[in-house]
Amino acid sequence: MFPPKALLDAIGSQAARLFNGETPLPNAEIEARFKSIVQSALSKLDVVSRDEFDSQMIVLARTRARLEALEAKVAELEEKLSPPATE
Repeated sequence: MFPPKALLDAIGSQAARLFNGETPLPNAEIEARFKSIVQSALSKLDVVSRDEFDSQMIVLARTRARLEALEAKVAELEEKLSPPATE
């Protein structure tokens, strides 16, 4: 995985080459090339899409709710099975 500084340096150097070109490029072409540079850099990182992150957060929330329900049920069953305290 790229350290953040190396990633930013790589993007910066490629962007500098893009903007310092001898022939002026139309804005749409610059935008397309810059987008390509950033996508290439991000593909080297271990990241997930926002949609995937959101869906995993939903799964995690459901799992936590189920776990809490199971913990409550186990506590209830343990209470029923434990002998009453004698004093």
